[in-house]
Amino acid sequence: MKNIIKKSFYVGVLLFIFSGVISCEKDFTDIGTSIINNTQFNTKDTILDILITNSPVESVRADGISIKLGQYILGVNNSTDYEKIEASIISQVGISSNLSVTNKTYGADTIVETTIDAAFIKLPYNATLIENTVDGGFVYELDSIIGNRDASFTFNAYQSDTYLSVLNPTDPTQINQYQSNYVYSKIAPELNSVPDYQFKPNANDTAFYIARRLSSSAIYRSDTIKLTNSRPFAKIDLNKTKIKELFLNKFKEDEFSSQENFNNYFRGLILEAKGDDGSLISFGFPETITEISPSIEVYYTSTILNSSGAIIDTITKNNSFPLNGVVNSIYKMTDKVYPEDGNIKIQGAAGSEAKIEILAGNQLSELREKNWLINDADLTLYINQDLDTSAIPYRLHLYKKGENSNLQPVLSQIKDSYSEQALFGGFVARENNKINSYTFRITDYISDLLSGETDYSPPLKLKVFNSTDIPVSDSLFRPYNWNPKAITILNHSSINGTRKARLKISYSEKKE
Repeated sequence: MKNIIKKSFYVGVLLFIFSGVISCEKDFTDIGTSIINNTQFNTKDTILDILITNSPVESVRADGISIKLGQYILGVNNSTDYEKIEASIISQVGISSNLSVTNKTYGADTIVETTIDAAFIKLPYNATLIENTVDGGFVYELDSIIGNRDASFTFNAYQSDTYLSVLNPTDPTQINQYQSNYVYSKIAPELNSVPDYQFKPNANDTAFYIARRLSSSAIYRSDTIKLTNSRPFAKIDLNKTKIKELFLNKFKEDEFSSQENFNNYFRGLILEAKGDDGSLISFGFPETITEISPSIEVYYTSTILNSSGAIIDTITKNNSFPLNGVVNSIYKMTDKVYPEDGNIKIQGAAGSEAKIEILAGNQLSELREKNWLINDADLTLYINQDLDTSAIPYRLHLYKKGENSNLQPVLSQIKDSYSEQALFGGFVARENNKINSYTFRITDYISDLLSGETDYSPPLKLKVFNSTDIPVSDSLFRPYNWNPKAITILNHSSINGTRKARLKISYSEKKE
């Protein structure tokens, strides 16, 4: 009999001969270890040694050109257990057509004096409404924040001098890509009115008041700025003189005649975070522009004077310039060399992953000689429960990282991630009310290796899960990561006892 383990045809023949029961391959991967249990076969399991090591990440793909990522992180997180992250964002800025300071036409003897009342960056928080107060108010809790919320990080906004190209400049037939460590050129000085603004998230930032002023500086009226249902948002004031120069004074110039011209003139806005403490905040950048889209907001009042200086009209306006188009993340990571102490660090963004080697040495060839029928193959990784687990990833992802003939990395999905997507796993599991482990079901992958259907078995990589990790085709893997959460798992060392990383295979074999 040929040494073939998981082919549907051979499985059917064996079952027909020895038990009269016909099944298919999917049945084997779906019903676990109780597949063959009769007088002809024994069902057993074995635990195999694996090797798991820390694998630092230099950078990840961080642009939203091919895929609208939706979420981008801003801020600082400095943990003693993991790499410090300084996360910044660069974005193109959208404009409307036919922008004008006033929509009226006046005589040649009139003077239009425009005063900017407020110019600021608006960043709506991800927030959950937790209470409606008796007086009609709203109480929110901020979501998607990691780190020390009580500490501020240093924030500055800059005009970018790097053109954000959708197409690859060296090959315009290809879509461009930006890595998280890409260096963008910025134009000094900063655009925010207070340099080194101390940014700290606040759920109570729901309303701001703007004094509308005439050209004489007298207050014309006051406006209250709120989002629907008083949703909280961060407001970083910009230098009004600079914004008037860059925006309002250019409305009728070629720079604002089209979005393409504007993208070349104002090449992007850099939201830069620095510091030794603070928090990481995830902000939504929806594809469809709404009031919860991050934006530059400009409020201004035009005073219309006649030749004698008397006021004949007052016009108040505001313009919103959404942060959209090409949006990229910038991750500045403080590299750490982790000791070989039985722990493995998994950190999102451009932190660290794990390298996992299975069926190494002669293990694969020896297993191929055993004529096993594989029922299940589970890779289980236990969590170090002695470290802080308050902000762990609810899911990890497992993929393959090989090399081509030019020693360039080749990233691909594990077969089970798409053939048995609902069963693939990677979710955090609890035991006795404590977070315990992550398990991946890689039955198809192991079966194909032991049957000889494939000989391709590069190292596996373990990372923090992002939605882009879900396979869109049989093997394509997309190396994005904007989830900064982190976890420490236990490696293969015997010092971890029964909680060391393991590969468990359940199989059936013909009785002698």
